[in-house]
Amino acid sequence: MRRASAVALAVVVPGALLGWGAYAALGGPRDSGPDRVKSAAPSGWTAPSDGTSANGGIGAGAKPGPDSAATPLKGKVVVIDPGHNPANHRHTAEINRQVDIGTNRKECDTTGTSTNSGYSEAAFTLDVAHRLRALLQQRGATVKLTQDADRPYGPCVDERARIGNAAHADAVVSLHADGSGSGNRGYHVILPGEVRAGGADTRAVVGPSRELGRLVSAGFGRATGTAPSNYVGDGSGIVTRKDLGGLNLSTVPKVFIECGNMRDTKDAALLTSGAWRQKAAQGISDGIVSFLRG
Repeated sequence: MRRASAVALAVVVPGALLGWGAYAALGGPRDSGPDRVKSAAPSGWTAPSDGTSANGGIGAGAKPGPDSAATPLKGKVVVIDPGHNPANHRHTAEINRQVDIGTNRKECDTTGTSTNSGYSEAAFTLDVAHRLRALLQQRGATVKLTQDADRPYGPCVDERARIGNAAHADAVVSLHADGSGSGNRGYHVILPGEVRAGGADTRAVVGPSRELGRLVSAGFGRATGTAPSNYVGDGSGIVTRKDLGGLNLSTVPKVFIECGNMRDTKDAALLTSGAWRQKAAQGISDGIVSFLRG
């Protein structure tokens, strides 16, 4: 009896090992490490160097299931507008060119601000845009960026609006960080005011943009644990403006978010943290998902 058991075991073990080898080759649990995340990332996205995950807490390599609950944004188009362009400072003549924003004329773009240590707003917005894109694509959305450091400067503010319009975007979020005085802290979301002048007519998008802004503001605050601005918006974290071409010329729901003040040392410590930028992207994503799901 003992001899028979040994023979049976000798047959079973090699078979089991062969089966495991086939399972691993087809993508078993060993594929769930960091390399899996990198290979699954959207084109053009670079894994954060600080080791933070770009999937907002979903296990490395995990993919949403085919059911609609896992991909609630399937069929939705989101445009992410990373403020400024890392190369704008080399094209001052081009970005200083005046463009029509409906209510008046304004510079094509600006260089943006930076922290006292030199971390630029353009680098910040592009990093958050990549993280946000990954999160939204995991939820099934089609995501477009207005720029990905893939052009010499810009685009100009009027073209940024046209990109969202041409995409028939269900939501557009423009990413920024402020350059206010030291001691001014917190985030705020900017909504389009009601404008009907020149090529601008925001009447149809003021209402949905207000709802998008409310949800993005709430999601951002929850995810980052930061407070609304203490210097604009009367503590609400919500500001309405009529002087921004990217909002005036939009024919789809659109908001800006100033994620913090780069010139304040406490805010700058957050903005320069990869882990915090992941929270920022998660909060913005949460707001967009809530808006698009109704």
